[in-house]
Amino acid sequence: MPVSRRLPVIHGVTSGEAGPYRLERLDLEFSNGERRLFERMVARGHGAVVVVPMLDDETVLLVREYAAGVHRYELGLVKGRIDAGETPEQAADRELKEEAGHGARRLDVLRPLTLAPTYMNHVSWLVLARDLYPEKLPGDEPEELDVIPWKLQELDKLMLREDFSEGRSLAALFIVREWLGRR
Repeated sequence: MPVSRRLPVIHGVTSGEAGPYRLERLDLEFSNGERRLFERMVARGHGAVVVVPMLDDETVLLVREYAAGVHRYELGLVKGRIDAGETPEQAADRELKEEAGHGARRLDVLRPLTLAPTYMNHVSWLVLARDLYPEKLPGDEPEELDVIPWKLQELDKLMLREDFSEGRSLAALFIVREWLGRR
């Protein structure tokens, strides 16, 4: 569906440092003449990947790792940043080897996912990894991650688990299940 409204006019931008992000304040004027200050966080780096590693046609590999934001161990998908000079496919394969001990012969970038697009520009690329083989690379995790096979047909049970709460992982599994079902 095409956008019918013109974008707000940016009259000015001020910025400051906010850890791994730059905080920007935008002086905006909307088409109806209203003026507002909006804040957005601008990510540094080259984005991230969320990897759905399929062990076979029905089984995805999940990882369990410590999640500092909620101070617990959390189940989720393999994910990580895209390093300078890497494609999403290269980053996905590297992260898969570091976190789950597998490489992939087939990698398909399905789509970008945003976290909170109303105030953040961060993009994670959803990558489907198939035709897996064992290969381990050293990663930056402080401890070995648990790798847990999960049947896609039991996604309804996974989505209700208290230790599976990360939105990108949940969205990615539903997208992949639909994408694979149409093939």
